[in-house]
Amino acid sequence: MARTVILGAGIAGHTAALHLRRMLGREHDVVVVSPNSKWNWIPSNIWVGVGQMQERQVLFPLAPVYRRKGIEFHQALAVELHGEGGTGHTKPYVTVRYTDPQRSGQTAELEYDYLINATGPKLNFGATPGLGPDGNSWSVCTAGHAVEANKALHEAIARLKQGQRQTFLIGMGHGTCTCQGAAFEYTFNVEHELVKEGVRDRADVIYITNEAQLGDFGMDGMNFGAAGGVMTSQAFTESFFEERGVKAILGVHVEAVEPNLVRFEALDGTKGEQAFDFAMLLPPFRGADLKAFDADGNDVTGEVFAPSGFMKVDADYSPKQYEEFAAADWPRTYQSAKYDNVWAAGIAFAPPHPMSRPRVTPNGTAITPAPPRTGMPSGVIGRAVAQTIAERVKHGKAGKVHTASMAEQGAACVASGGKGVLSGKAAAMTVYPIVPDKAKYGANGRDTGKTFGELGLSGHWMKVMLHYLFIYKAKARPLWFLIPE
Repeated sequence: MARTVILGAGIAGHTAALHLRRMLGREHDVVVVSPNSKWNWIPSNIWVGVGQMQERQVLFPLAPVYRRKGIEFHQALAVELHGEGGTGHTKPYVTVRYTDPQRSGQTAELEYDYLINATGPKLNFGATPGLGPDGNSWSVCTAGHAVEANKALHEAIARLKQGQRQTFLIGMGHGTCTCQGAAFEYTFNVEHELVKEGVRDRADVIYITNEAQLGDFGMDGMNFGAAGGVMTSQAFTESFFEERGVKAILGVHVEAVEPNLVRFEALDGTKGEQAFDFAMLLPPFRGADLKAFDADGNDVTGEVFAPSGFMKVDADYSPKQYEEFAAADWPRTYQSAKYDNVWAAGIAFAPPHPMSRPRVTPNGTAITPAPPRTGMPSGVIGRAVAQTIAERVKHGKAGKVHTASMAEQGAACVASGGKGVLSGKAAAMTVYPIVPDKAKYGANGRDTGKTFGELGLSGHWMKVMLHYLFIYKAKARPLWFLIPE
């Protein structure tokens, strides 16, 4: 009998748990540890944040799904990893602290044969003074955050209807943020709502970002195959901004978010500020801050995790200049750099370096988008890690190792530009590979025959379809596993 413990129940962890349970007999234990009691389809939080969906439409409770599938569930936060075991333990174990209201604050030690770290990101609002719902801006990172953002948004719309001009500032709250796509979506959903409410002419909509140019998305931009040649994602995105009258502040690090005012530093080292009446600014991410200890109780956190808190895996972490970045630097198996029975899936793994060109101001401030690892890549990685563990359980070290390098897989993204039955828009984009490979594909870095973008109502309906399809899959309804990650 083998016991696999999965830390986290987001896209990567939940996907891994369901596939493991499907691939292994009930004599083997699959255990999920998550501080949250509910699963959240995060891509639709943007619609909650503008009032086009209710919170209940993007959430469902995890416990009934796990009970039905025979998965052990602990609503708890993992705080310590003991990868070599320790006194009183015959196996490695993790220490967890319960967040379940009925056991809140209690701790437990869960032994494992295999471990998947799928803890996802810690929302690091503290990196920028005044950033976040407890400060002076709003967020759509969680469903609860999105509900509050929607209330504030409609208060601003009400002021517009009273004749007061309003400025809406949306984007990145720090120079090292990722998830530019989510900020892009929220920007244009807000703009769409303003048009629907008949108040667009009294509103200024401004996108603020650490991207050096529009369309970078933390991926060093994209080159879309198009009739007659190649269209850059920069040109594709700029046309959308121009069409909708949205301004952009590019290449900045937000230093502080004060009441109704953002202070920032630009790439040339100059300082600036932007007043606002409503601000939704995303935070940078860091790892879950798990501590790691050896069998004697010595702290080995630095050997297991990068300074960012994300887990070191089979990547090349040697320092490199942008011109030396290579597709081969990126992990393939996501196995821990220290333990051969531990993997990191989804956002929990430490990337070897950014995809976009790292930039530093003359003052030494980093303004570099972190590489995206959310959505489709997280699901694909979660499934691959689950397949590797299932093979190991069945065949030992001779089992097949499944790989899912982001430099060898493509991804599809549908970015909403506003929700409406006939007026909705979305940018449907595919990219292959996710990580640029200039050695294979030249200066473009990607296969332009498989990398393309299209904007329109059809993309909106595709995003709506994906919302319901992936919630169906996450609930493990009949034949759920036939739906791709």
